[in-house]
Amino acid sequence: MKKITTLLFVTGVTLFLIGDASAATPGIPAIAFSSNDSGKTYSVTLQILGLMTALTLIPALLMTMTSFTRIMIVLSILRQAIGMSTTPTNQILIGISLFMSIFIMMPVLNDVNDRSLQPYIAEKITAEEAIENAKTPFRKFMLDQTRKNDLKLFGKLSGVKEFESLDQVPFTVIMPAFLTSELKTAFQIGFILFIPFLIIDLVIASVLTAMGMMMLSPLIISLPFKIMLFVLVDGWTLILGTLASSFA
Repeated sequence: MKKITTLLFVTGVTLFLIGDASAATPGIPAIAFSSNDSGKTYSVTLQILGLMTALTLIPALLMTMTSFTRIMIVLSILRQAIGMSTTPTNQILIGISLFMSIFIMMPVLNDVNDRSLQPYIAEKITAEEAIENAKTPFRKFMLDQTRKNDLKLFGKLSGVKEFESLDQVPFTVIMPAFLTSELKTAFQIGFILFIPFLIIDLVIASVLTAMGMMMLSPLIISLPFKIMLFVLVDGWTLILGTLASSFA
């Protein structure tokens, strides 16, 4: 857990400083604060101030640059398809999505650790080099999951009709294209998940109508059957396994 926390911390710092790498360069002078009462002087470097500020951006980076968005949307659609609007709760879905994201992103985080964090701690590379090295694994992951049409769209909106190579695509284009692709993929998976539960609802509604029980809500009757079907096919294993393999 300590290693995971460290890697997430470094990820947040890296992406926070993408547009302004010079803010993390060594040797930035400290900010000093003097106390009139005790006469003591306290100081904090701008590097530490930048790191603490970057912590507030980690939730946003988690949702926009990892597998979290796809997993969370699919699980939310699944809950809606079953017919239980509050079970599992949002906290449980977020927890599942978070740890599934850590599992899926672990190769990327390990690559960041080997390329950027450990050499920087060992003082083998500068902060600027560490930031550049950390960008590469995330860039590759996001481009692998991004559709070419989405890249072309946001590239065109940014004023560039066509990129000669993927290495020339800036993060300002990759991030919205990646999010758009993730939303499309999540809704495609959600549509497929909805079909078997929709069939059960239609069958139950038809049976109740044929029996003249039109005043009885089909949801009350179909909900136990949908839960039973989901449990019998080992639904959670299938869903989470499919989500993990969809990023391969």
